[in-house]
Amino acid sequence: MLINIAIGIGSLIVGVAVGWFMLRAITGGTIRLARREAEQTRSAAQKEGEAIKQRIELDAERESKHRLKEIESEVSESQKEIKQDQSRLVKREESLEKMMTQITERQEKLDSLRTKIDEEMEALETEKNAFATERDTLRKRLEEVSGMSSDQAKVQILDEVRHDSQYEANELMQEIIDEATEKARGKSREITLQAIQRYAAEHVAESTVRSVRIPSDDMKGRVIGREGRNIRALEQATGVDILIDDTPGIISVSCFDPIRRAIAGKALEKLVADGRVHPSRIEEVVQGIRAEVHEKIIQSGNDAVIEANIRGLHPKIVEAAGKMHFRTSYGQNVLRHSIEVAFLCQVIADELGLDGELARRCGFLHDIGKAMDHDIEGTHPQIGMDFCRKFGEKAEAVLNAIAGHHGDIPATTPYTPIVMAADAISSARPGARRESMEMYVKRLEQLEALAKEQKGVSESYAIQAGREVRVIVDAKSISDGEAFAMSKRIAARIEEEMTFPGEIKVTVLREVRAEAIAH
Repeated sequence: MLINIAIGIGSLIVGVAVGWFMLRAITGGTIRLARREAEQTRSAAQKEGEAIKQRIELDAERESKHRLKEIESEVSESQKEIKQDQSRLVKREESLEKMMTQITERQEKLDSLRTKIDEEMEALETEKNAFATERDTLRKRLEEVSGMSSDQAKVQILDEVRHDSQYEANELMQEIIDEATEKARGKSREITLQAIQRYAAEHVAESTVRSVRIPSDDMKGRVIGREGRNIRALEQATGVDILIDDTPGIISVSCFDPIRRAIAGKALEKLVADGRVHPSRIEEVVQGIRAEVHEKIIQSGNDAVIEANIRGLHPKIVEAAGKMHFRTSYGQNVLRHSIEVAFLCQVIADELGLDGELARRCGFLHDIGKAMDHDIEGTHPQIGMDFCRKFGEKAEAVLNAIAGHHGDIPATTPYTPIVMAADAISSARPGARRESMEMYVKRLEQLEALAKEQKGVSESYAIQAGREVRVIVDAKSISDGEAFAMSKRIAARIEEEMTFPGEIKVTVLREVRAEAIAH
C-alpha cells in the first residue's frame, strides 16, 4: 500500500512538472528547457519514491521478523506447559493407582474382620443363652433356700440400700452445710462485728409512759378543777388521757400518739410550774407547746438528716423523720434506730463492695412509715414506701428496702437484705430493746415445746436467754444422720412459727451410755 502511495505521489509530481513545462513552452517558448527540468524533476521524484519504497519494505520485514519471534516464543511456552501438565497427570495416575491398591487391601482386611466379628457374636450369643439358663437355675435355687421370691428380695435390698444411702446422704449434707455455714458465719461475723464496732449507739431510750412530777398532791386538785373542767379542757385540747391516782407526786399522761403525749406532758409541766390552771390558760399553753413541738420535729428531722448525711430529701420526709424522735418501739427510739441502721447498712455495703451511700439512705428511711402508722391504715413498710414515692423518692433500691425489710415483698436488690440484717443487728444488740418477763417466758416455753414435738426427743432446754435450744434424743431410735436432719426440721419450724430477733441455735445431742453392775 505504501508503494502504491509512493508511485501515485511520483506520478502526481511528474504530471505537475509536465504541465508546468507545457505552460512555460506555451508562454515562454522554451520547451526544451522545460523538458530538461521536467526530466530532472521526474528522475529526482523516482529516486525519492524508490528510497521511500525500500525504507517501507525494510520496516515491514523487521516487523514480520519480530512478530515471528514472538509467535515462536509463545509456541515454545505452550509446549512447556503441555509437557508439565502431562507430567502431573502421569504422577496423579500413579498416585491413584497406589490409592486403589491400598483401598483394595483395606477392603480385604475389613471383610476378614467382619467375618471374625460375626463368628465372635455367634459365640457370645451362645454364651449369653447359657448364662441366662444358669442364672435362672441359680435364681430358683436362691428362692428355694431363702424362701422369698425375686420381687420380695428386690424390695428388701432396695430398702437396705435406701436406708444406707439416706444415712450417707444426711452425713454428706451435714458436712457440706457445716463447711458452708462455717465459712459464711465467719465472714458474716466479721462484717457484723466491724459494723457494730464502727458504730456505737445509745441504749434503750425513754419509757413510752410519760409521767409529770408535781410539787405536792394539792396540785392534783387544781389540775382537775371545779367539777373536772380543767382536766376535761386539757384532755380535749391535747387528745390524751390524764391519769390522776393515788401515786404521790405523779400525774400520768396516756395516749397512743407519742406526739400528742409529748405535747400534753410539756403543757402539763408548764401549767404546774406556772400555777395558773384554767381552761383559757390551758388552750393558750397547749397552742404554744404545739408550735414548740412542731419546731422540735423539724429540728430533729434536720439534725438526723445531717447526722446520717442524707441528701435530696423532700421537706415532708424530713418532717416525718423528726416525728420518729417521739416514737419508741420496745423502748428503742425509732429515729435513733433509723440512724443506727443507716450507718450499719453503709458499713455492710462497703464490705460487700456495694454503694455505701445508697445503702445508708435505704437504712435511714426503712422505718419512715412508723411516723404515720397511727393515722393511716396498713403496715408501716407499705405506708413508708407509698409516702416516700409520693414525695419524690424514685430509687427502686430504697423503695424496695422500705417495703421489704420485714419480708412482706420479695427483695429485688441486694440492699433490701442488707437493711434486714442491719435492722436485726440494731434491734437485737444488747441494750437495744427490752421485753416483758411474761413475753420472754412464753417465748422460751414455745421454743421448748416445738423441739419436744419431734419424734424421738426425750428432753429440750432453752438456754442463753432463748438464743439456743438443746434437744436430747433417744440414741436407740435416732441415728447420727437423723439427728442432723432433726436439727434442720426444728430450726425450720422455729423460723415459721416464732418471731424473734437475731438467731436461735438448735443443738441436738445424741449419746450412748454403757452401764454395768459389779456384784
